[in-house]
Amino acid sequence: MCDSKYPPILRNKNYEHASVFTAENLLREAKRQKNIADHKVPQICLLDPDGDIVQNLRTEKRASINPYWACYHTKMYIFQYGAIEFGIIGYAVGSSFSVLVAEELFASGCQLLISISSAGQIAKKRKPPYFILIEKALRDEGTSYHYLPASDYSTINPELRDILSDAFIQFSLPLDQGVCWTTDAPFRETASSIEYFRSLGILAVEMEAAALYAFGEASDKPVICFAHVTNQMGSIEGDFEKGPVNGGNDAVQLIYAAAKAWMDWKPK
Repeated sequence: MCDSKYPPILRNKNYEHASVFTAENLLREAKRQKNIADHKVPQICLLDPDGDIVQNLRTEKRASINPYWACYHTKMYIFQYGAIEFGIIGYAVGSSFSVLVAEELFASGCQLLISISSAGQIAKKRKPPYFILIEKALRDEGTSYHYLPASDYSTINPELRDILSDAFIQFSLPLDQGVCWTTDAPFRETASSIEYFRSLGILAVEMEAAALYAFGEASDKPVICFAHVTNQMGSIEGDFEKGPVNGGNDAVQLIYAAAKAWMDWKPK
């Protein structure tokens, strides 16, 4: 039985207090143990929870391992697109894992983080696959509550959103902008909850954006989250199709457009 009207995740959260356990200290010890030289990661880094973008880049021999990435749980690959060098990490699925990696990335020299996550369709606007720039995300997960006080949504930084306002004019695939639902429990998406969130104007459901935006706001770090709507939650046969090379080339073009807009704006 709960001994408070608030669950533990909302109790004793001193948001103004510094953390004792930091990404910087973890990475210091990882580099010592692994004998890895201190070296910054690319200034623009990507999270690819499905791993399809990473796999496509590796298959096409366009990505190489970053030997300086000291994370205990992931591998970083580096690739070039246009004039921009990117670092990319696959398979960081879910709110807690994605934010753990985000903390380590910014501690390692990242200056902009972009996440592109597979998502389930809520608002039936068109047939998947298509993309969404997530402007805000409903906080139906746990990690965001360790970074920001309770609220319904966490949001992209407004200045960053303005920077992206004209970034996708040349992007040829469907791209929506709006609200997504971030869940920690994808296999508990019930018909009643889906209908309720649809009534709120939710476009899609994914597993990272609310936490990443909360982290970004709390730490004043720029984070952009995209949803790649690929499925109707397995409710039809032939679901979860992303298109050619699992949508890898389309995703990289979208990421590049966002990164270039930020690079063009970023104070030199």
